[in-house]
Amino acid sequence: MDITAANMAASDGPPPPLPGESVALFKEGISLILSRWSALQMAVENEWGGRGSRAIADQLCSDVFSWFTQSKDTLYIDDLENILDETMLSLNTMTEDGSVEEVAEKLMILHGECLEGNYQSIVDLRASSSQMAARSHVKQALNDEDDDSSDEDDDMSNMMVDTPESVSKPSSANIPTSDTRVRETAEAEDGWTVVSSRRGSKGKKN
Repeated sequence: MDITAANMAASDGPPPPLPGESVALFKEGISLILSRWSALQMAVENEWGGRGSRAIADQLCSDVFSWFTQSKDTLYIDDLENILDETMLSLNTMTEDGSVEEVAEKLMILHGECLEGNYQSIVDLRASSSQMAARSHVKQALNDEDDDSSDEDDDMSNMMVDTPESVSKPSSANIPTSDTRVRETAEAEDGWTVVSSRRGSKGKKN
């Protein structure tokens, strides 16, 4: 059994409590993983769920943490996927890129690692987030400089800034990796926003 399967394997009964020092770190890890979920962040930034979209995303962090730490039953990844799915539906977003399953898997693995006192994934996520923040600052600085140039130069500069090599080829620490495969969003006739990928729809796991 590989590390993924080992961490995701459900045991009978509620999960053991997290060690005291792991609680805050686990909550931070949840927030870091969800902050890297492109479909969720797109829904929040564009307010697809209305003005309360940010609050819905924040509530998801709390709900996931509570599910792991307060559940009285066996933890099954399918139940976690349902929590993620329901939140995206409340944001009027249907994900078809497989990211729900991948985010759930990352969260299950993170929980298993924290139970063992292993925080390397959180360290890696922190470092990756810091790198992304630094790139964002550089992009903003470049855009500010472009404001003083001609409209034509401005358009060319923005095009170059918006697609840097470091973004088009994310590091292995990015969570979740399937987020990089999101290719397009389309407004469905019924008002829902569909996040899809070239791989097409991915059916729900049994």
